[in-house]
Amino acid sequence: MLKEVNWSADRSYRTNSDNEPIQFYLDGLCNSRNFDLLLGYFSSAAINVLSLGFASFIHNGGTMRVIFNNILSKSDKDTLSIANEPEFDYNELDLRDIKALRKTLNEYNEHFFECLAYLISIKRIQIKIIKPKLGNGIAHFKSGIFSDENNTIGFKASCNFTAYGLIENLEELDAFLSWENSRSTKMINRQTNDFNTIFDELDSNIEYLDVRSVEVAIQSEFGGKTEQELLIQEKELLFKKGELFKNVKLKKIIDRINDKIDEISSLPRFPYAAGPREYQKVAYTNWVRNNHQGIFAMATGTGKTITSLNCLLEEYNISETKTYHALILVPTLILVEQWENECKQFNFQDIILVSSKTNWEYDLATTLSISKRTPTSFIIIATYASFVKSKFQNSLPSLPGNTLIIADEAHNIGSPSILLTLSKITLLKRIGLSATPKRNYDEIGSDAMSAFFNDRPPYTYSFSMERAIDEGILCKYYYYPHIVQLTNEELLEYVEISKKLARFFNIKTGDFDGSDIAEMLLLKRKRILHKAENKLDTTISILKSKFKTDKGLSYCFIYVPEGSVSEDSEDGLADDESIKIINQYSREIGRIDEKIRVNQFVSGMKDRNQILNQFKSGKIHVLASMKCLDEGVDIPRAEFAIFCSSTGNPRQFIQRRGRILRKHPEKDIAIIHDLVVVPDVSQSNGDSETFKLERSMVEKEIERVMYFASLAINPHETEEVFNAICEHYDLNIYTIGNKLKEND
Repeated sequence: MLKEVNWSADRSYRTNSDNEPIQFYLDGLCNSRNFDLLLGYFSSAAINVLSLGFASFIHNGGTMRVIFNNILSKSDKDTLSIANEPEFDYNELDLRDIKALRKTLNEYNEHFFECLAYLISIKRIQIKIIKPKLGNGIAHFKSGIFSDENNTIGFKASCNFTAYGLIENLEELDAFLSWENSRSTKMINRQTNDFNTIFDELDSNIEYLDVRSVEVAIQSEFGGKTEQELLIQEKELLFKKGELFKNVKLKKIIDRINDKIDEISSLPRFPYAAGPREYQKVAYTNWVRNNHQGIFAMATGTGKTITSLNCLLEEYNISETKTYHALILVPTLILVEQWENECKQFNFQDIILVSSKTNWEYDLATTLSISKRTPTSFIIIATYASFVKSKFQNSLPSLPGNTLIIADEAHNIGSPSILLTLSKITLLKRIGLSATPKRNYDEIGSDAMSAFFNDRPPYTYSFSMERAIDEGILCKYYYYPHIVQLTNEELLEYVEISKKLARFFNIKTGDFDGSDIAEMLLLKRKRILHKAENKLDTTISILKSKFKTDKGLSYCFIYVPEGSVSEDSEDGLADDESIKIINQYSREIGRIDEKIRVNQFVSGMKDRNQILNQFKSGKIHVLASMKCLDEGVDIPRAEFAIFCSSTGNPRQFIQRRGRILRKHPEKDIAIIHDLVVVPDVSQSNGDSETFKLERSMVEKEIERVMYFASLAINPHETEEVFNAICEHYDLNIYTIGNKLKEND
């Protein structure tokens, strides 16, 4: 890098010559990985020029060590005044008050501090603030060392590095190239030794000041910008600075740097400065070892999306053509939008959205046609509903062979409609994402999914909810189950259906024979439990108690019972019965107190982001929602949740719990209330024909309860709630809990 630069022939740089000092700094910063800088004083003029090229240095992976005086000493001022400038202004910067300092900075100075804050945030800079003892000054007002992996360049610059020093005044700079001759090498070694002596706090003439508070203040005041934002800002500043110079050589350097920034800006990159977390690196390594196939069984909130896109990024980084191709499958329209945003965070370009809401055919056909003739990158994000249709299936053979399939909520792969298409997929790079890979009561679908991704438990990569809570990725929670009884009418209907179901119950397997009649009866009985009328009364009772204790409600989330939604539906729109139920819940919650503001959150709402933002800010106190949040929408501000909707599907309640446990800066713990409908033991007889059926149903409900209770702060309280029921059906709640752990 450094050796490839066309440095000044005599290694000297002078203002108003063919080789301007600013050229040296630009070439040094843009072609090095390490930079040691010694500033005898910290001035606006010094950082004015060093700001240019700083973002490019950061992009190169640059690390920095810097030493500077906190403010100008009197001897510094006296020395500088000899420069005999007509409007001399040394403009010293006092780092003792960062907020006040910011008001004095121009846009170049501010860019320098923003780059500095970025390096501080990613721990790629070390700062020493020094003060001469007994009035002794520092020998070099500015000197430094640039280095890449193999070569080093040292420099010393003149002391009149002032507001006019770069343009109006004569600035001098001499460079020493490590690969050139022994004299240069000796000069660099001496510079390095001098720098290290000061940096290692071995110079007895220097007093070292506390730097931590300054670093925190800089990061707090100037932090927050991404690498991409810094690069764009730097390009604008280079353009403005370039207009001041007539030097043709300097203009070419600026143009070259601008071109490099344009190139950098178009490249994919990991969205966070610190890079992928260690577990995301492990997930990629495991996936490669499994022949680029596998399932990432990761709890909701642990970063499944970023982990899979990092795999795509890693494959891009090692590709010869520097292209990427991906087909991302998602269940809902909401997730299409979310995945598009995540892809853009990685700076992936050429994203094609395939759903019932987009006109995608022409764009897809054109992109696939071009990709046959020239290396072309693209990402296709499609709903499962659109994926299975012939219009899209006809395009599958045209996808490049290295296209990566990412199946979000991968359990959908095992659904009957998707299974019909799997044989047509010849693409070998595959990642399945799911918090709950197993399909409930669907062994055929689960096996097909495992075969497609060439993976089985414990899977290519797993990240359990227990680990996520222990590591602070998800928040801790209290869990309170509530037993809800059926009304007399519901109980009569429930018993009648149970008697019919008993004919199809297999005592040996503990399950039903799978006939269509049994499925229909099971669904009908499930709806009785699911929409039990007393759930509403229990919900209102819980909220009234909280309202009385807290003198109000805030950040409350209610999962109300919903009607049926087709598994293949991409929009998850609620049916008329569901709308009726959620309206009823919303109305009754609002009646608790006139001050309570309750809103619904259902699929298809155009203002859903606005509603979530109002909930986050506390303007909406209670959100009532349905299945639309099972896959894809995060509500990290929710602190208090009531689960009225218990379908018996482990995937749903595991996902719902994960969404409530999302972290938020103002949220320490979450509280979950769970409504559990079980038969009235006073109406149950151990000799009845439905007893074994009831026992099986209760056992499944307690399994769900133990999923929640096992990771809660207060697991033992659950035992007290279910003592009588477990005793009646001869069930042991701890045996059920241990069985769950063994099967995980």
